[in-house]
Formats: sequence, structure tokens, C-alpha cells
Amino acid sequence: MIIRLAETNDIPRIIDLLRQVGQVHHELRPDLFRSGAQKYDEAALEALLKDSTRPIFAAIVEGTLMGYCFCIHQVTKDDPVLCDRKNLYIDDLCVDETCRGKGIAAALYEYTVAYARKEGFDAITLNVWSGNSAEDFYQKMGLKPQKVGMEFIL
Repeated sequence: MIIRLAETNDIPRIIDLLRQVGQVHHELRPDLFRSGAQKYDEAALEALLKDSTRPIFAAIVEGTLMGYCFCIHQVTKDDPVLCDRKNLYIDDLCVDETCRGKGIAAALYEYTVAYARKEGFDAITLNVWSGNSAEDFYQKMGLKPQKVGMEFIL
């Protein structure tokens, strides 16, 4: 497996994986997520690939992109309440449904941690929907809840 920055020619495969993530979310919360939806289209992905503050790491297995990790640099500076902090936010991490459980997600996450350390970030954060199996994965990777979102459905 090779992990590298995503490239323009990866966009069709990234879109396939985005649709898989969209379906996972739809099945988990059909009251919130549309069936068949994807978070980014081709034009948005092209823009993201040019933005150095939004790296996308790609896991390549036998020549095929089988996973990705979308990241966002978040910097808090001179906030009246929050301490100065350089945070790497994982916007989305996905492994193709046909090869989950084979260590690709762990490799992507560990690559992301190494990148964050090298670039001088203070922390890595992400959001995960309650009930998503990814929650267990992230806890195994050492992440701990930072805050909890709550709802009361009417």
C-alpha cells in the first residue's frame, strides 16, 4: 500500500467512495441524509486538490485508490475565549466497502497523525455520527470524545 496526496486523476474513484460514505450516512440517519448523495462534486474536488490547507491523502492498493482521508487545517489565534491552537480536522475518512477491516483505515489515520506531527499541529479532531461503526475504530486509534452533540426529535 502507498499513501500519497490525492491527484486530479483520482477524482472519479474519490467520487465512488464519497457515494459509499453518503449511503452509510443515509442508512444510519435517513431523516438527515439523502440517498445517493455525495459531499463533493468534481469541481469542488478539483478546488480542494489545489488547496494546501485541505490535504486529501489517498491509499493506493495494487494501483487502485481504496481509501482517502480529507483534512482541514484549523487555526485558532487571538480568540477571546479559546486558546491559540493549530488543529488538523479530519473531514472525511473512507475505505472501500470491499476491503474494510484490512488495515487501510488505520494506515491512513497513522499517516495523517505523522503529517500532523511534522507540520506542528497540536491535535487531530473529527466528528463521527453516533451509531456509526467508525466510532469504535476511532476509539481504537486513541481518539476520545471532545464534546457531544445532542438532539430531541419532534
